[in-house]
Amino acid sequence: MPSILAWPRRLADRFAGSVRAKLLALVLAPLCLGVPVLLGLVWTWGDEAYHRLLSFKIDSDLVSAHEYFDRVKQGISHDLQAQAGSARLVARLPASDPARLGPVLAAMAATSGLDYLLLLDRDGHAIAGSPASALPKASRENWPAVASAIAGSARSTVEVFSPEALASIDPALRRRAYLPLLATPAAAPDARSLEERGLMIHAAAPVFNEHGLLIGVLEGGVLLNGNLGIVDRINAIVYREGSLPLDSRGTSTLFLGDTRIATNVRLFEGERALGTRVSAAVRKQVLEEGRTWRDLAFVVSDYYVSGYEPILDSHGERVGMLYVGFLEAPFRAAKEQAMSTLFLIFVVVSAIGSMLSLRWARSVFRPIERMNSVIQRVEGGEPGARVGPVASRDEIGRLAVEFDHLLDTQVARQEELRRWADELDGKVAERTAELAATNASLREAQQQLVMSDKLAAIGELTAGVAHEINNPVAVIQGNLDVLADTLGEAARPVREEIRLIHQQADRIRQIVTRLLQFARPGDFAGYMESVNVNEVINDCLVLTRHNLDHRNITLERHLDAESRVEINRGELQQVLINLIVNATQAMPDGGRLSLLSADWTEPAQGTGVRITVRDSGQGIAPQDLERIFDPFFTTKKGKGTGLGLSISRTLIQRYGGRISAASLPGEGAEFILWLRCTPEFEAHRSHKPAA
Repeated sequence: MPSILAWPRRLADRFAGSVRAKLLALVLAPLCLGVPVLLGLVWTWGDEAYHRLLSFKIDSDLVSAHEYFDRVKQGISHDLQAQAGSARLVARLPASDPARLGPVLAAMAATSGLDYLLLLDRDGHAIAGSPASALPKASRENWPAVASAIAGSARSTVEVFSPEALASIDPALRRRAYLPLLATPAAAPDARSLEERGLMIHAAAPVFNEHGLLIGVLEGGVLLNGNLGIVDRINAIVYREGSLPLDSRGTSTLFLGDTRIATNVRLFEGERALGTRVSAAVRKQVLEEGRTWRDLAFVVSDYYVSGYEPILDSHGERVGMLYVGFLEAPFRAAKEQAMSTLFLIFVVVSAIGSMLSLRWARSVFRPIERMNSVIQRVEGGEPGARVGPVASRDEIGRLAVEFDHLLDTQVARQEELRRWADELDGKVAERTAELAATNASLREAQQQLVMSDKLAAIGELTAGVAHEINNPVAVIQGNLDVLADTLGEAARPVREEIRLIHQQADRIRQIVTRLLQFARPGDFAGYMESVNVNEVINDCLVLTRHNLDHRNITLERHLDAESRVEINRGELQQVLINLIVNATQAMPDGGRLSLLSADWTEPAQGTGVRITVRDSGQGIAPQDLERIFDPFFTTKKGKGTGLGLSISRTLIQRYGGRISAASLPGEGAEFILWLRCTPEFEAHRSHKPAA
């Protein structure tokens, strides 16, 4: 046990006493620790982005399949309704022999692509049909689509037909629905071995005579069992050529319950997987809970990125499922190949970096090790030991040279000490004189510190005096303007004198400004100019015109400000462009952008210009309104940095202005800039949001 604990202590002692170990640890730690962490983050982020991409893709595919399936149902209803209004059919009713209506109905069924077509009387009893091999004897008014047609309205639904119901219409439909169930791994237990029911797109439309009276009902349907044309068409629409890269393939399926009754999913040797069943997990989520499945699923023999949604009958019952999916393996292989290539690049770069770092580290610790060896030899009684020439020309190389020089100096001093033994008294006197000189230097340094304090005080006084001079200079210039205006033409003889007074007063102002810059240079950072805010707003609109045109936004301008403000023009333009762009982004479907400017005066704030940027977008939520000026806060998920409004507020406050925001959800947002004509600068301004 003691031997086990001894080696860590020895390792720690060696590390503490070795520059080489410390340098190697310093050089290799970022590569050995940082690179694995970075690779782990890259893998995690890449995997998350990969799954988000697949989820978005399958969600889009499922929407396309759902829309096509709905169009098929609506198309059957519209075709049947058109056939019900056929003049040929109405003319043959009710006087025609029902047996002679068979060929007419057969032609109509073939035209509309129906598996059967029945003509019912007003009570729902079959009069004629196609095929005419058998007609249902019982009234069909209990079917929701037929009941709706008897009431005068065409309707199409998805219904489950029992084997008897199929046989009563046409025995061939029952034979088409017959499907042996195949054993499927992970499927829910089911005692049945056959599926004999039929999933039918069921439609009915009323037949009216020329007086608008109901004289019959057309009922038809398309059996989805074994209907490969529909699933192949869905697959062709959703996964058209070129939509799935990387050799992936798309599949589509219609389920009756959890059984595949029409699919292009293949079993071995290319046979379609009819009669196989979905997994118990998918059945529970889609059929039992009524939720859509968007995830990986094992389909027959491989993993597919799958989307399942329930199919509802006329009573809202979940009777089947619509499925689309594509093979996930090619995408996964491409992702793994890309990540492996990235990892390999990281490893190669890290290896090269490690070798270069070790080589550079060796040039550092080798001279240090030689100096350490020389120290040990000198301590061992070898005063002539030296480091000698080194290849390094950096600080370590110069240190080695100076170290040898120090040893040479030390030996020379030792020789001198022996020679100076007889001159000790003289040296003591010399040292005493040097101490006196040092004391004089200390006194001189103390005087310089006192002088520095005085200069600092003078600087503060200069700043105060400079500020006090500004007021009378302003009074002089103001009164000169009043004097010139009052005298009018009478001031012509002294106009040159007035101009000279103005010039010298402005010179005083410039001198005062230079004094202030000398006293507090930090207060005058940046370049300011007298700015017409209306011109800046118009310039910003030129720069952002493409945003307004692209989003169909109406611009409303009321630029009434007459005062000019002292501010950095570029910084004001930056703030306005940020607010205009934010407003356009809040109106993706178009709206109204209002830009207003006006002069303002407040007793405690002075005079200035107020700029308003108002939009008619969705507004800002109350809980977000309190945080919009916080750094890194943003409501644009996946977009933006959250710094725009924070930086804008900082720029405006730099000149003593403020920015305020107001909004109600759904009624747009309004941002107001309050700019001073004469800016006020503070050394430490609060960063709280403006009121």
